[in-house]
Amino acid sequence: MPAASEKVRLRFAPSPTGYLHIGGARTALYNYLYARKNGGSFILRIEDTDEARSTDESLRRVMEDLQWLGLEWDEGPHPETLVDQGPLGPYRQSRRLAIYRSVAEELLRAGKAYYCFMTDAEIEAQKQQAQQEGRHQHLNSPYQEWPLERSLERIKAGDSAVVRFRTSVGKEYVLHDLVRGEVRFPSDMVGDFVLLRSGGMPVYNFCCVVDDHLMKISHVLRAEEHLPNSLRQMMIYESMGWELPRFGHLSLVLDEDRKKLSKRRGATSCHEFKLEGFLPEALNNYICLLGWSHPEEKEILTGTELIDAFSLDRFHPAGAAFDIAKLRWINATHLRAKSDDEIWRLIDPFLKEAGLKLPEDPAWHKRSVAVFKTNLETLVDAVELYRPISDPHFAIVPEGQETLAWESSRKVIETWKGLLQAETSDHLTGEGFLKLQDRVKEMAQVKGKFLFMPIRVAVIGKPHGTELKILVPLISRHSLIQRAEKCLS
Repeated sequence: MPAASEKVRLRFAPSPTGYLHIGGARTALYNYLYARKNGGSFILRIEDTDEARSTDESLRRVMEDLQWLGLEWDEGPHPETLVDQGPLGPYRQSRRLAIYRSVAEELLRAGKAYYCFMTDAEIEAQKQQAQQEGRHQHLNSPYQEWPLERSLERIKAGDSAVVRFRTSVGKEYVLHDLVRGEVRFPSDMVGDFVLLRSGGMPVYNFCCVVDDHLMKISHVLRAEEHLPNSLRQMMIYESMGWELPRFGHLSLVLDEDRKKLSKRRGATSCHEFKLEGFLPEALNNYICLLGWSHPEEKEILTGTELIDAFSLDRFHPAGAAFDIAKLRWINATHLRAKSDDEIWRLIDPFLKEAGLKLPEDPAWHKRSVAVFKTNLETLVDAVELYRPISDPHFAIVPEGQETLAWESSRKVIETWKGLLQAETSDHLTGEGFLKLQDRVKEMAQVKGKFLFMPIRVAVIGKPHGTELKILVPLISRHSLIQRAEKCLS
């Protein structure tokens, strides 16, 4: 727990190149939860220095996914106008280039960075030689010791150069990681690295340090794959005399083969899970458990419960496998905890998109949800559950045609139709259906599958499916008669 005087500030810094990946969503969630738990701020910062891939459209997609998950940010671009909100902006790196240039110039003046004029061919030649000699591929720039004035004169003459950071030699850096404990980095793991490219565009590690410092970030929770970046970043912090945030490198999210979760293995973006009918609160619940555990090992948690229970000492460093079956179970549990009215409101758009024609009666909606909700794992599941009771979708499947070909089937359905026509109510009850079925049995002199299956085909077009005493009360008597006539014809 941070000290009372420490202002907790965490950030999520995506690159806007598409919809939010599930791994990124988990990172955002952890930062959000810790900020909310400690009365701190959650900042959305956009790493859009990749001009070719970063677009406003992609940025909006990321923000839409964050909003769908309920991860509202305190500072960052406005979700509609994209205008910065907060005192420490700009929050898009593409608009902070002058800031990075200023810090780089400070490092150049202090002799902690230098201009390097090496060509790609010269750099590649050094790499090849290092490979042949079996040693570290650290760049040995002939411009390391050039006075700044000499480099500036060459730049003024029209030559282009990158700005390289001058790394320390023979020093060990120690990171006290919130997830992995003490991690040691010998400084010779990296050579002199680039801060600014020749066109003036900053590299990731440089931007990240400058932004985290100037935005007063106190904790950085990020993916394990960023751990190797820590050494370069620690060097920059040290050279600027800036205090290091507290870092925590989160476990990877893996697929069923224990490999990093990939788009090639099915849905991996929040947008896809939204289209598949998952609830945002269920997705948050599940991904939070991929690398973190509740102190009482609870698995079903609301958003408030996640905030209340969240702490940094419950992280697991080992990779966590994404289990779609468990996500569906968690989603079903959250779904069934809702009222019938709320469930209808959630499934209605999916039913309409599928073109199902269903009654507009709120009382019918409530009755139908009470029937089907125990079979719902996702909102999309409702489509196939409701399809048999949508009149335009009534069709007799081949297996149903086989049932209708039985010698006794015509008499069963004619009897069923006649009894329906004799009824007066708009809908049968479950009990009323069972009574009619018994009368068909007596009048047509059939039993077992020769009774049940033809009636089922006359109701839903196929001989197997949901219990008829559940389905029949949801279909109007008029529609049941029309379906029977279609079978007879």
